[in-house]
Amino acid sequence: VQLQASGGGVVQAGGSLRLSCAISGIVAKNYVVSWYRPAPGNQRELVAVITQNGATNYGDAVKGRFTISRDDAKNTVNLQMNNLKPEDTSVYYCTVPGLDARGQGTQVTVSS
Repeated sequence: VQLQASGGGVVQAGGSLRLSCAISGIVAKNYVVSWYRPAPGNQRELVAVITQNGATNYGDAVKGRFTISRDDAKNTVNLQMNNLKPEDTSVYYCTVPGLDARGQGTQVTVSS
């Protein structure tokens, strides 16, 4: 399985970005797919997750601002990020937890 994250960049606070995770080797809709970002202490902070039936869940820090979605035709999982804050600056990774698979990450930088 391969995951290719893209869409990161530099944006001003209050702006938006759309991340995309292109998945190959599996059918994405058959797995839970998540986005996370590193947290202090070598931890992971959940950003968003989408299940096989399309249910979604979000980390408290991004609720109401980020939206995860899946495009079954393209086999991608996307993350729409609105009202970005400087504290959202991070590398964002897409993962398939059930397969312990992770992409290379995409950098998001939010300037104040």
